[in-house]
Amino acid sequence: MIGTRLIALAITVAGLMLSHSFVAHAQEDTDAGELPLDELRTFADVFNQIRVGYVEEIDDSTLLEYAIKGMLTGLDPHSVYLERDAYQDLQSSTSGEFSGLGLEVGMENGFLKVISPIDGSPATDAGILAGDVILKLDGTAIRGLNLNEAVEIMRGPKGSEITVSIGRPGEQEPFDLTLVRDTIRVASVRERWLEPGFAYLRISQFQQKTGEDVKASIEKLMAEQPLKGLVLDLRNNPGGVLGASVDVAGLFMESGNVVYTEGRLSNAAQNYAAAAGDLTDGTPLVVLINRGSASASEIVAGALQDHARGVVMGTQSFGKGSVQTVLPISESRAVKLTTARYFTPNGRSIQAEGIKPDIVVERAKVETFDESGRVSEKDLARHLDNTSAQEAVESQASKGLISRDNQLYEALILLKGLNIINPRSPGALPAGQQTASASDSGSKS
Repeated sequence: MIGTRLIALAITVAGLMLSHSFVAHAQEDTDAGELPLDELRTFADVFNQIRVGYVEEIDDSTLLEYAIKGMLTGLDPHSVYLERDAYQDLQSSTSGEFSGLGLEVGMENGFLKVISPIDGSPATDAGILAGDVILKLDGTAIRGLNLNEAVEIMRGPKGSEITVSIGRPGEQEPFDLTLVRDTIRVASVRERWLEPGFAYLRISQFQQKTGEDVKASIEKLMAEQPLKGLVLDLRNNPGGVLGASVDVAGLFMESGNVVYTEGRLSNAAQNYAAAAGDLTDGTPLVVLINRGSASASEIVAGALQDHARGVVMGTQSFGKGSVQTVLPISESRAVKLTTARYFTPNGRSIQAEGIKPDIVVERAKVETFDESGRVSEKDLARHLDNTSAQEAVESQASKGLISRDNQLYEALILLKGLNIINPRSPGALPAGQQTASASDSGSKS
């Protein structure tokens, strides 16, 4: 009798789920098919065995929540059931402030894998790297936990400590790091000058207003001095809001498609185009990526690469090319469900492949030779002074960059090379563009 009621309950739940789907997608022509009654009967039997025979009594609503979590966990690493705290955390992370360790993580083979540490966070300060595997949190093994449960353990009051056990590729033994939780305020965009004319713009995460912030940063740089080249740093950027990535890519493109998505539902097939007008007027651009660049950052890198707008440099990106749609179930709960795949303008799938850089530059520790002891013209008595200090200024500005960040140094060198080949002057048109004259008018085939 109990089994019959449970089967009826399972069918009712499934029917409600299907009716929800029908209401949400009433225009869909797809056939949902008949309910799998044998599988529902098996579910009801297992449900009954647990509620009757498990060592501790568990109420039916809790068991059903476990079943929902299990359904989503079995799909892919990014589809999850968001309870109150996780739902609030998701909403706050897109606004740029939340409490925790400052890690973007995902589940892989039952373990928690670091996609990227967030700039200025306790995780970054402790030396956690993209690709690290978290084995334990305060002595609790990760295997057996779902993503939400692991994240909940990492959350906590500001100032509280947590011990994280790390497995790192290339290290023979796991090691422990003690981190102090803090309020993570993610300043998603920052900029600076590398040398006169050559600027650096870093995006650490794509938030709702990142497009506006990038625009403001570029305008600030261009107001200070002529822009001869720009490095767009997307390394260890775990992604974020899709619309922000489209906005950012569009700032460097005259027009064209940025990304498109494909899924089973008709509303999952979308094209996202750049707003007309390149804010930088074709300024030479180098985009830095690495294994910690994921999702929205891969969209930007892929679009600029496909449109030949910039040179992508660094190492292959993470390869998260799937779209997650947050579907609210109530005011405090939601389902984050993978509903589509990303494709670059040229039709390349990002999923599990990532973006391959045009120029591969591995992160390395570079040691330079000290030649300060060698005699040069300026060391000779009564030498003539140089009337221009520009070269000395540029040399001082990038001094030490090669040892601090060899990838950024190589990006700067490439920008300089591009400017030697196609020098830019204030107000000049980008290479390849010409003004139309009377003789140019008429149709061209």
